[in-house]
Amino acid sequence: MSKVTVVGAGNVGATCANVLVTNNVADEVVLIDIKQGLAEGKTMDIMQTANLLTINTHMMGVTNDYEKTAGSDVVVITSGIPRKPGMTREELIGVNAGIVKSVTDNVLKYSPNAVILCVSNPMDTMTYLIHKTSGLPKNRIIGMGGALDSSRFKYFLSVALGANPNEVEGMVIGGHGDTTMIPLTRYATYRGIPVSTLLDKETLDKVAADTMVGGATLTGLLGTSAWYAPGAASAAVVAAVLHDQKRVIPCSALVEGEYGESDICIGVPCLLGRNGIEKIVDVNLNEEEKALFAKSAAAVRKTNGALASSL
Repeated sequence: MSKVTVVGAGNVGATCANVLVTNNVADEVVLIDIKQGLAEGKTMDIMQTANLLTINTHMMGVTNDYEKTAGSDVVVITSGIPRKPGMTREELIGVNAGIVKSVTDNVLKYSPNAVILCVSNPMDTMTYLIHKTSGLPKNRIIGMGGALDSSRFKYFLSVALGANPNEVEGMVIGGHGDTTMIPLTRYATYRGIPVSTLLDKETLDKVAADTMVGGATLTGLLGTSAWYAPGAASAAVVAAVLHDQKRVIPCSALVEGEYGESDICIGVPCLLGRNGIEKIVDVNLNEEEKALFAKSAAAVRKTNGALASSL
C-alpha cells in the first residue's frame, strides 16, 4: 500500500492531489489544510469524478489533523502564501519559512520515513530550511522547482518549433527564480535533433527568457501564482519516487561539491527513485554555463541568509 500526503489544499496542492488521484499514482492520498472544511470539500469534489475517470485511489481530506497522515511514503508541502503580481518568490520568505518548518515537524512526527517534496516558495531556500531543521538524510528532501521550470522550457520550445511538446527534451538548472534559472538551450533536442540546429540564436534566447519569467508572466495574467503546471510537476516527482521510475528530473537538491557548490539547495539534474534523490547527474557545462550557475548559486545563498531573521 502506498500513501501520499499533500499539505495545503490551495490551488497548487489541490491540483497535485487531483493529478495523483486521477492517475491512480498512489493507493491513498491525504489532503490536509489548516482552513476548516477546505480539504474536505476539495476531496469530495475530486472523488465525485471517480466513476467518470475510473479512479481507484482512496482520498481523504482533513483539517489540521496530522495523525491522519501517518505512514505516508511521500509528503508534498505546498503550504504558504502565493505570489501576487509584482512580487518575487524571495519576498515570501518571512511568512513561509515559519509555516514550512511547522509543517515539516508535524508530518515527520507521524511519517518519519517519508520523502519530503518542497513546493513552497522561495523553493530553494525552503528546501534548504527543511535540510537544516529536519535531520533527514539529503536524499529524502527534494525541491520541485526544476521539474516545473523544465516543463515550461519544453512548452516554449515546442511553440517555437511548432512541435508536439512530448517530442521535445530540455532541462532547466539553477535557482528557481526569475533571474536565477538556467535553461540549457545547448542540450535541448527535438526527436534527438539539437534545437540549436533548428532555431536561430535570437529565437532560442527568447525561449530562454520566456522560460525564466514564466511564473511571473502567469502571475500577472492570473493575479496569483499558477497552479496547473506546478501541481502536475509535483505529482510527476511523486510518481518518479513512489514507483521507483529512475527518471532524471531537475530538482532542488543539497549539493556537496557538485557543480562547484556546497551547502545550498539548488536545481540540478537528479535521478529519482524509491529512495528519493538517488544520484545527482553530472552534466558537462561550458564556461558560460558554469559562470551562470555560480551566479545563480550566489543569489540563492543570499536568500538563504535571510532565513535566520525570519524564524
